[in-house]
Amino acid sequence: MSTDELAHFEMLAQVDQVTVRLRRWSERESHWSAMNECQALLRRVLSRVDRLRIRLEAPLVVATFGGTGTGKSSLVNALVGEECTVSGRQRPTTRQPILITHPKTELEPLNLPVEEFQIVRREADLLRDIVIIDCPDPDTNEAESPGSNLARLHALLPHCDVLIYTSTQQKYRSARVSEELGQAASGCRLVFVQTHGDLDEDIREDWRKHLQPQYEVPDVFFVDSVRGLEEQRAGQRPSGDLARLMDLLTTQLAASERARVRRANVVDLLHAAVSRCHGLLGREWPKVDAVEQALAEQRGQLSRRMSERLCKELLGSRNLWERRLLSAVTDTWGFSPFSSVLRFYNGLGTLLASMSFYRARSTAQLALIGAMQGARWLEGRREERTAETSLQRASAFGIDDTLLRESELVVEGHLVSAGLDRGLVRGNDLDQLRQQAVRVEDDFLVDAGQRVEEIIQKLARRNSGWFTRTIYELLFASYLVYVLFRIGKNFFYESFWLSEPILSSDFYLPALVFFALWSGLLVMLFVRRLRRGLDQEITELARELTDVRLSHGLFPRLEETCSDLRWQRGELESIHEQIVSLRQELATGSQLGAQVEVGTDALPSEA
Repeated sequence: MSTDELAHFEMLAQVDQVTVRLRRWSERESHWSAMNECQALLRRVLSRVDRLRIRLEAPLVVATFGGTGTGKSSLVNALVGEECTVSGRQRPTTRQPILITHPKTELEPLNLPVEEFQIVRREADLLRDIVIIDCPDPDTNEAESPGSNLARLHALLPHCDVLIYTSTQQKYRSARVSEELGQAASGCRLVFVQTHGDLDEDIREDWRKHLQPQYEVPDVFFVDSVRGLEEQRAGQRPSGDLARLMDLLTTQLAASERARVRRANVVDLLHAAVSRCHGLLGREWPKVDAVEQALAEQRGQLSRRMSERLCKELLGSRNLWERRLLSAVTDTWGFSPFSSVLRFYNGLGTLLASMSFYRARSTAQLALIGAMQGARWLEGRREERTAETSLQRASAFGIDDTLLRESELVVEGHLVSAGLDRGLVRGNDLDQLRQQAVRVEDDFLVDAGQRVEEIIQKLARRNSGWFTRTIYELLFASYLVYVLFRIGKNFFYESFWLSEPILSSDFYLPALVFFALWSGLLVMLFVRRLRRGLDQEITELARELTDVRLSHGLFPRLEETCSDLRWQRGELESIHEQIVSLRQELATGSQLGAQVEVGTDALPSEA
């Protein structure tokens, strides 16, 4: 097996791989109208690719394409070397397309609608490897309708492998013909011919500049068809550019080149379709981004509102948790002057209630005080039960249907704008969200009490470190040291050596008051520190519960769809890059023209 054959098979394998990837992409379920439009286009294009592959070894189909009066029929006669079709500057608008072929050529493998053609058979060497179609004019004034010239032209173009684009000095800037060529050139090789060489000036350079932004133009031929036909009738070899054109058709379109030409046409056709889809998705993609942004915003708003309500529910038992936290801090702190003050503060209510027994003067008063103590104990138990049930209420805290419906309406508006299926946010997603909340509730209930204990122990350790203890102990001890120093100085120095009187109650009472104020200030600052840390941890716990509730997203089906669309777009971009690489490789060294880039508003011709 030769190197060229191996290279040919390798290229076919790459084309097959691209085709398989595109077929899978086009058959993937989608809820986006733009994606569905692209998939429908690709399915039609792939069916045309399949037809091209079936007739891989059949003769190439060459069609003339150009405006009215550009000498298409005369050029066909000159190429064949004899009259095959009626030529003239004005063509009938209802003219039937003509198929010129060799008598030995079988038409069935071409897969052409032969009943639509006037078939002409001629013994010409050029027709051994190709068939020629003399097409209707694309710039006819009639509107496209069933049976019209324009409809016939659009039906024929998907079967063509090569287009000979003819033009004249008067027609080469025709907008109507250029528009039709832009649609027809997808999946075809191009040959550019300026006709009426006996009448017109050479405008090839200007025409090439006009074509080059959209087409690869390796060469432009300037042909005198009338002279060429006369030369062949006289038994002479055609002269000028007609000879070069015939050499091009016999070498570049020979039997050995059929597979290469059709392979290039397949890649061109795929490139045109994928470029169209790539452009369409690129224009519409900001709307999908807007949907994802709206989802994120609605989830954030719902999460914040749920967190606030959960925080309010959880912080309803903050006083009990503060007392438990303070007890844990003093236990971790150990025995010290300031920890003793904290213990006194934490047990102040119980101490005051106990001291009230000493004020009882009768059995009735004692019973009343006992009843008050019992009520206090019951109140404490009630607070503990309330703290436990608050966790249960928080875990069972459902997502407000009003909030969900509000989010649904906002997101649905973005769905309509983006062309996504509105069913992605209706009904089932809300039910699934509630079911997911019920499933996670039991797990949260088991862990809730343990989480609160962990929070208390973590805060106790954080607020019982050596640095914190040192600061508060020094601040508290500074006042005690000052008072003791003042008393000691008065007793040991001033009263003994200076005969000054011992400090009276006028000193001790204010000192006791300021001691209480100083101790209260330090306790207040420390408790405030504990409360701030507890609030932060409770807020984090509420946020965590909210995240668990919304762990599968606000609208799971829609989020999954957006993720899938992002993957599909990335896959299409990858396929597009592969096709561009194949197209560049196939274009190397070719003498046939082709379309450079398909416009995003032009669809490739379809059968």
